[in-house]
Amino acid sequence: MSSPQSKAFRQPAPLDVADDGTNIATLTDALPSAGAAVLEAVAAADAAARRWRFDEDGAAPAGSDRHKRMFSQVMRETFNPYKPAVIPWPVLDPEAQQRLVSLPIWDTAVQVEGRARLRIRSYARTVQDPAVREALELMGFEEGRHKEVLSHLVAFYGIALKPEPDYVEPKDPERAFMTTGISECVDSFFAFGLFEMARRSGYFPEALVETFEPVIQEEGRHILFFTNWLAWRRRTMPWWRRPWFTLKTLSIWILVIRERISFARGMSRSEKSDAAFTLTSAQSVSNQEVDPADLMDICLAENDRRLAGYDPRLRRPNTVPRGIRLARLLIRPKRKRQA
Repeated sequence: MSSPQSKAFRQPAPLDVADDGTNIATLTDALPSAGAAVLEAVAAADAAARRWRFDEDGAAPAGSDRHKRMFSQVMRETFNPYKPAVIPWPVLDPEAQQRLVSLPIWDTAVQVEGRARLRIRSYARTVQDPAVREALELMGFEEGRHKEVLSHLVAFYGIALKPEPDYVEPKDPERAFMTTGISECVDSFFAFGLFEMARRSGYFPEALVETFEPVIQEEGRHILFFTNWLAWRRRTMPWWRRPWFTLKTLSIWILVIRERISFARGMSRSEKSDAAFTLTSAQSVSNQEVDPADLMDICLAENDRRLAGYDPRLRRPNTVPRGIRLARLLIRPKRKRQA
């Protein structure tokens, strides 16, 4: 069954989402604006965004109509109607604020979200199936909202940004969407672990870390949707096109991994690299030395935890977790120094 909390924020009529997000923005007005009702609504929306069951029994093989309804509905019914404009950013002490301001990620983070929004909306306009198109439009809206969250953050804490580049419509919308989806599968896996490390280390105030929690969980929903869309897309195309689609997917994986390896080695020549946000963050969330084995374990555990609340019939992203589990077999934890 779908989460009962989600129904409090779901419009009964089909959600027609314009490129400017007008109707979805209207949905966010359901969130009360004062007193105890705010806390109750926020808690209900947060719970609905994390736990969801499809209201039909039976198997949902990839490419089936039930499978399509499942991965489309999970986006809609777990929508969290938080408003970036009313996020209560905590006041930081000078030392904590300086640590935040000095992070070298803000320009890239804002631009990554801007590109993701454009790519997803561009692809959505090419999709004929209304349920899938609506889910994609909602996903694009949420990526734009992430950008808005970051914009409010940098304004509140006085973080200077470079002028944003022009965001150009992709020539191949599907490939652009797949590049964004695969990039998020890689980056979100590590972001889950880095976010938990930041929480445990106390390097940043807990109130600031918790403010980003809805954004992090939304990325989990996005990679869940993308993984199931990818399986559905391949199974519903003519058989003779599937080998080409598989090669296309593989080529994007190679591109994304090479980009991240290049950045990790300090050889990236582009400040627009989507790799920058997650990989640079790894050096900035803790004031303690990070054991690679511990980091892998945290990422694996957090990835499982964040996706555990959704219907088990939905496919989970497995390429990155499988690769990390294999690498983990070869990496031993560092010995802890005794005091």
